Amino acid sequence: MNRRKIYAKLFSLILIVFTFFYILQAINIFYYPNEIKIAKGENKSINVLFPFSLSVSDNEDIVVQSAYNNGLNNSLKRIYKIDGIDAGEVQFQLKLLGLIPVKKFDVNIVDRPKLVPGGNAIGVKLNTKGVLVVAVTDVIGIDGKRYNPAKDAGIKPGDNILKINDIEVKDAKHVVDLLNQFKDEKIKVEIDRNNIKYEVETTPVKSLQDNCYRLGIWVRDKTAGIGTLTFYDKDSKIFGALGHGITDINTGNLLNVNYGKIINAKISNIEQGKKGSPGEIKGIFYETEKELGEIVKNSNYGIFGVLNDEFINSNGVEPIPIGFKEEVKKGKAYILATVSDNKVEKFEIEIIDIQFQEKPEQKSMTIRVTDKRLLEKTGGIVQGMSGSPIIQDGKLIGAVTHVFVNDPVKGYGVFIEWMLEQIK
Repeated sequence: MNRRKIYAKLFSLILIVFTFFYILQAINIFYYPNEIKIAKGENKSINVLFPFSLSVSDNEDIVVQSAYNNGLNNSLKRIYKIDGIDAGEVQFQLKLLGLIPVKKFDVNIVDRPKLVPGGNAIGVKLNTKGVLVVAVTDVIGIDGKRYNPAKDAGIKPGDNILKINDIEVKDAKHVVDLLNQFKDEKIKVEIDRNNIKYEVETTPVKSLQDNCYRLGIWVRDKTAGIGTLTFYDKDSKIFGALGHGITDINTGNLLNVNYGKIINAKISNIEQGKKGSPGEIKGIFYETEKELGEIVKNSNYGIFGVLNDEFINSNGVEPIPIGFKEEVKKGKAYILATVSDNKVEKFEIEIIDIQFQEKPEQKSMTIRVTDKRLLEKTGGIVQGMSGSPIIQDGKLIGAVTHVFVNDPVKGYGVFIEWMLEQIK
């Protein structure tokens, strides 16, 4: 009787262990990506534990060939090898006991892009579409009373004023000229708010301060700064930089681009990053008449545009393959950055965390600077290094985006795939 009790307890313990083990496996399957990319001509292995199995939903011979190795010492594990034969897409299913579908995911066979990594310091100049409203304030009229025409019309900080009485607004001075042209007439103002256009009506007020007609708004029409080139494509000449968007310092809104350019920048000084105070690379623009390229898009994942032939022909750096997000792993990597002598250099880092992301997000991975030279020079990651390409195992996998304010040795990086999605 005692022996039976011992066996029963032992069996229960084994059952609990196996149940816990397969609950963990089921959780892992639940979080398995819905899409896997494999470069044409390459392969990928997927580990699946019993009682789960992997099967293809479509005719796999067109784009992939898959097989599993069942000659392992551990008969509970199967390693499925998927070979990319030709560009295309096929759907796989994970099944319980070979019968019950528990998850579907797409395998995309794609050509692996090759890009030229950057690391060059660049000057960025950006002109907005119309003018950006950065503040709304009262106007003291010539009668001594307070008015707020913009607020009364529903104009808010962060709005872009595109037209006044159907006339396209060029810059801040143009706004002043138009208001004083129409004076105290009721005017139509076309604004862009979060990519949705509105039209409002309001009447300018003559200001007691300078006898000019005002709406009670502060506006901005351009910005400039230092950043880092991430990549470019030799064939299309398309470039990406910064790894994050350019936002207005007052409103935090992404600037709506009308025209922008990147130009040569020379590092003049570096303010080291310290706990609670992010550092900064300070530079000066030179050869401003010589544009390196034109900016055509400002997105949450960087600025994008087209480079000039002169820069591409003189650069002399060869393209390297990109790394898909599924290939990024914790461990050693390096970044390319310019911190002195206008020279692009390699600096060692470590990827210490990777985020599971099915859709674009800015903070894809957490990195830590380990290179003593960079730590001595900058204290870690500083403003101006945004866009520095991250390279691992010979592949371009992402770009530096943000620094930890309380720990400048650490920062965030974005997957290169999320940047490339912006130029489709």
